[in-house]
Amino acid sequence: MSDSIDKVDARKEKSLKQICFQAVRKHFVAVGTASIVDLPTHLIKDLLPHLTVCQLDELQPVLNHRGISTLSGWIGVLLDLCGPNHVLDLATEEQAKHKVMKMLFSAVFYGFTNCYIKKNMSNLNTPSFLRVAAKHLRRFSLLSINKPLQALTMEKRSFLSHLEEWIDSVVVSQCVALVKKEAQTVLYILHRLLDHGVARKLTIHVQCPIILAWLLHERGTRHLNPRLKSLMSSPETSSAHNSVYRPRGKSKTVENQDHPAVPCKLQKLDSESLKEELTKNANLTLDREVLCHMFTSCDGPSAGPCPRGLVEHLEISQCRPDCLTVLTDALPTFFCLRSLNLHSFVTFTDTDVMHLARALRQLSESSRSSLTELSISALPRPELIEHLLAASPNITSLHVEIQSVWGLQDSSCHYWTPESAQVPLEMLTVKVGGFQTDVQLITSVLRRAPHLSHFHLAGMRLPTGSSQSTLLTTLSESNRVLRRLILEDIKLSDCLPPILNLLGCCRLEDLERPGRGSEAAGGSLKAVPSLHTVALPQNRLAKHVHVLAELFTGPSPSSVKRLDISSNFIQPAELLQFAKRLKTHPPPHQLTLDLRKNPGDRDPNTWTATLQMLRCFCVVLVEGWISTNSMADHISNM
Repeated sequence: MSDSIDKVDARKEKSLKQICFQAVRKHFVAVGTASIVDLPTHLIKDLLPHLTVCQLDELQPVLNHRGISTLSGWIGVLLDLCGPNHVLDLATEEQAKHKVMKMLFSAVFYGFTNCYIKKNMSNLNTPSFLRVAAKHLRRFSLLSINKPLQALTMEKRSFLSHLEEWIDSVVVSQCVALVKKEAQTVLYILHRLLDHGVARKLTIHVQCPIILAWLLHERGTRHLNPRLKSLMSSPETSSAHNSVYRPRGKSKTVENQDHPAVPCKLQKLDSESLKEELTKNANLTLDREVLCHMFTSCDGPSAGPCPRGLVEHLEISQCRPDCLTVLTDALPTFFCLRSLNLHSFVTFTDTDVMHLARALRQLSESSRSSLTELSISALPRPELIEHLLAASPNITSLHVEIQSVWGLQDSSCHYWTPESAQVPLEMLTVKVGGFQTDVQLITSVLRRAPHLSHFHLAGMRLPTGSSQSTLLTTLSESNRVLRRLILEDIKLSDCLPPILNLLGCCRLEDLERPGRGSEAAGGSLKAVPSLHTVALPQNRLAKHVHVLAELFTGPSPSSVKRLDISSNFIQPAELLQFAKRLKTHPPPHQLTLDLRKNPGDRDPNTWTATLQMLRCFCVVLVEGWISTNSMADHISNM
């Protein structure tokens, strides 16, 4: 009888606590942060998951001062947003907060909904939330959705000023139909963020050469695209410019500032057809300063000539030949550009790459060049890596993906071999599309990069009978400062001796996919004191996983803090054997253990009990697994 009474009392206490928490959430302003901070620590921690994101953000500084983290509150929001099976690999409250704000801001701003937003609409659809969210973001994606963008020029004008202060990265996600009046709103917002604001990173997801030319013009490069120049000199544009605004002074910009810049409607519109469209709407103006004065409130102060921003980081995700031509013309004088990232769904041709290399060489010949990071996908041949390095001898980071074009292989094609000078590369990523590659093409670059600290190689196939030992030996001899090594989808089963030699020569901190586990490899990993991350996904460890527990045995246990053994087809009994060994010799510090994409539902009880055992000394990352999905089994066992 007493047990029943105790259970009833517990339910009442829980119900009363929930009512109080909901009241605090509803009357947060009246209660005040001071009163909440004075609560006992255990009550504060129970309260956090019930608060809104704005309330969590407001409380975080004062709670941190008391030594209390708000991480559980942010994790609660993420679980509501993503579902209970979503893996949250987040170590700090700032990481969790950033992810929450990133997921919610664009959805709320553009009017998208999900279950969480519907449930919390009264707390999210407010100016205060948008300000709080934007303050923690640095990236703004511009979609051609007219109503929310127009609001930035009207009732939310002050919010646009806040975006100018906070946003350092702008993403153009949809093409701008310039023959529509709404285009002026889009271009005005781009102008405010890129020229008046602090945005220096520009990502373009649309295929439109004139839009690209307009975005780059007077934002770092001195080149004026001929097609853009033709549009800017059209009578219709000049008429619109003169009817709206007459400059009162000279703008402090780069040359050609007097020409209004006009983007295009669609990819296939040429200059003449666009002029015809613009003629139909004589009041349409695309000049940045004219747009700025049009949208400035009549009673506001005169801003005078507009500043010109600088694009320092550029990414083009659909870089087809016409966009590449616009870029290569602009590159030789693009002195402020620090990083360039080019992607194409179609493999670049040799001619495309050589034109790009020529433009990069012209840029690098100037002492004013700032380019240090280059990423290109996809090259048609690995030999072109040497051309890019010769054209950009000052880059410290190079990322290339290589896809062979079927039917276009030309064994008679001769490539110019540049001089074998050292290069300042610190980071190198080469991803090959699974075809046979001459390892000498990679090792020649490695030998010329003594400062290399990060190397990622994926998918490289060698002729039958060849071994990757040459690659590993080169790393041991030429790249002694290597800190992070990722060897992905590469046959290393016959390379244990050079792997052990590499571990002894380099001061690796991160090692990913070095081959299947073995007693010898485990002992060598343990002997590398600088190593803090080991990633072994898709290595078919399965019943051999227990070997990895040896990392933490003996008088000098490993300093590894993160162990990724996801996608290894580890079944519950095999994981239990690993956990028992690990319990006998637990890690000297908290270990993050990634167990995603392993078939835990083959024996749910054993799997659950094993996870509980591991959580005593590990942060375990798991997610749902459905063994009836044969494709999931296949992928994990590849």
